[in-house]
Amino acid sequence: MTKAFANISFTPNVKQIQVEMGSRQTYKQFENGDVEAVRLSKYEKDFIKQRDSFYQATVSQNGWPYVQHRGGPKGFIKIIDDKTIGYADFSGNRQYISVGNMIGDDRISLILMNYQQQRRLKILGRVRLIDESIEPDLIAKLEPVDSRAPIERGVLITVEAFDWNCPKYITPRFSQQEVEKILAQYNTANNTQTPPYNYQGNGTISLVITAIEQVTDEVRTYRLTQSNKLSLPSFQAGAHINVPVQLDNGTKTSRSYSLINSGLNTKHYNIAVKLEKNGDGGSIAIHNNWQIGQQLNINTPTNYFGLHQDNRQAILIAGGIGITPIMAMAEELSHRNINFKIHYASPTREKMAFMDYLSDRYGNTCSFYFSQDKNSKKLDLQKIIKISDPQVVFYICGPKTLLEKARKINEELPAEQQHQINFESFK
Repeated sequence: MTKAFANISFTPNVKQIQVEMGSRQTYKQFENGDVEAVRLSKYEKDFIKQRDSFYQATVSQNGWPYVQHRGGPKGFIKIIDDKTIGYADFSGNRQYISVGNMIGDDRISLILMNYQQQRRLKILGRVRLIDESIEPDLIAKLEPVDSRAPIERGVLITVEAFDWNCPKYITPRFSQQEVEKILAQYNTANNTQTPPYNYQGNGTISLVITAIEQVTDEVRTYRLTQSNKLSLPSFQAGAHINVPVQLDNGTKTSRSYSLINSGLNTKHYNIAVKLEKNGDGGSIAIHNNWQIGQQLNINTPTNYFGLHQDNRQAILIAGGIGITPIMAMAEELSHRNINFKIHYASPTREKMAFMDYLSDRYGNTCSFYFSQDKNSKKLDLQKIIKISDPQVVFYICGPKTLLEKARKINEELPAEQQHQINFESFK
């Protein structure tokens, strides 16, 4: 969430209810700092370009909000510049409620949805109606490709603020094109001569897959619930479970995945699985075969990456899918009222799983870095380790190159300045 969005949205009444419900302290931090220049990044622009619909709210002369749906082919919402978007407005039912509202009040709010990946972008802006007879060149920029319908007007929106929402209550939905693609992949997979997938494992705890969420193009989360609906064995943040996996060649084996939820809730075990197309086949088998309702038999969680139990501050550093145990650690540290900081690096924002969730939940406690984005600040391990108090405890999870670099930096410090650093790597 940006300061601009907080300043517009957090009215006195909103702040009062935040105080009453105990969330004011968390959201207050978004109002601090310098006023930022609101700019749409490549990530927001790409998201907007892929939408085939959105919801818009305008304000009427009598103060009532009016919400309307707008749809078209992908790309019908045009990016004019870093803070301006627009679309061509065609004839509808000819009530002109939204247009009338825009004439009287230029404030507008949009919600753009990606139901498949459970993501939504909120935009607050100022609207200007474009007349083709006066600004034909601008209307031409807003016209969708291959459109034959006459355009009544253009709608140009100057973005005042935007915010990404938590995906928790977004129900996944798929377009006809997306369903056809999934079915084609399924039919192709089932026309091969691979053995049927029927391996449940031999563990003592019987679990059922009760939810699957597509977090990014490569990462899915799986919620595992005990089949008898009893509480599961407790665990501490940093723990992992071994799950049964049957590879495409029929080999029955197992893979280890960190629990992304903390042990504060033992109704479910939640794991995240990144699809590694060039891996050993375990993640491919899970993505291709695990379904809601499937039974898995596992043993109790194991922990080689546990949190310290005193009140020392913690710094949590994650590279890529290494964020999975870090999420549980952040939840447990927050519950214990221990200060912590998250540093999370990924090649691109699109590949960064759980970014919106972490940002919404922990705010300025989190710093995000994108190695392939030339405009993004890069993760500076040397600076983070060297300027931190020696009493701070580090937890680092990611590729071996990240861990080795951190270990070398720490070892080069004078003995009295070296930190306790706990590592967990993945292939």
